[in-house]
Amino acid sequence: MKLGIFAKTFEGTDPALVLKAVANAGFSSTQYNMACSGLTSMPDEISEEQARSVADAAVAAGVEVVAVSGTYNMIHPDLAARQSGHRRLAVLAERCAAMSTGLITLCTGTRDPVDQWKEHPDNNTPESWRDLLDAMGTAIEIADRYDVDLGIEPELANVINSAGKARQLIDELKSPRLKIILDPANLFEVETPEEQQTIVSSAIDLLADRIVMAHAKDRSSDGRFATAGKGVLDYGHYLRRLSAIGFEGSLITHGLSAAEAEGVAAFLNAKLTSSLGAPK
Repeated sequence: MKLGIFAKTFEGTDPALVLKAVANAGFSSTQYNMACSGLTSMPDEISEEQARSVADAAVAAGVEVVAVSGTYNMIHPDLAARQSGHRRLAVLAERCAAMSTGLITLCTGTRDPVDQWKEHPDNNTPESWRDLLDAMGTAIEIADRYDVDLGIEPELANVINSAGKARQLIDELKSPRLKIILDPANLFEVETPEEQQTIVSSAIDLLADRIVMAHAKDRSSDGRFATAGKGVLDYGHYLRRLSAIGFEGSLITHGLSAAEAEGVAAFLNAKLTSSLGAPK
């Protein structure tokens, strides 16, 4: 597995400086965000020059851009907001090749009108599912047009709030463009160690054929999110289960400060070595 980090962890609007910081902290891959190029995360326009500057900076830093963030609320209660997200997704997808990446990360969304990461009771309604299918259909058309893949992540606060729902979406849409980003800390809040292991193992087994990226953050004992290595997540179990399905992609950490980045890289390297028997 390759170690990676959200580029947005580091301040700056120059991709050369941001990606150099990624490398200096001990990471060889990154999930990029257009904010690191001085744009919004989902811009209305990205020039060819702006896109190529990301690829050039990645080569100079020795960092692989394994994905670019393209999150918008795919089931926003306002249809116009969803349509705006689709337009910006197309802008991003068109420039992926120039940025030397082929994966866009999505947010399956929530009915909350303000925060796309906030749970809402209507997320589990048939209407929300119908709207997600419609939105994903549009996103897949865009992905086909520009030859990119789309990564979704089971997340308790979103409409795809379990591995089971992610599998259902994959099976209903039947598109090879749809991939999985797995973050075990998004699958539980407060569980016993045994139940945590069961949840993580079941999710990996159920989604094994679609997992292209793994995320690395943590949960504290009271259910709050925490920096990787500073919570209760059993990283040894998580990494062994990923290895068991043949996963060789990037393990991307996020939800941490820039000051914590080197320490997290050291923690993850140590866990990879102790769990899988080989330094990375």
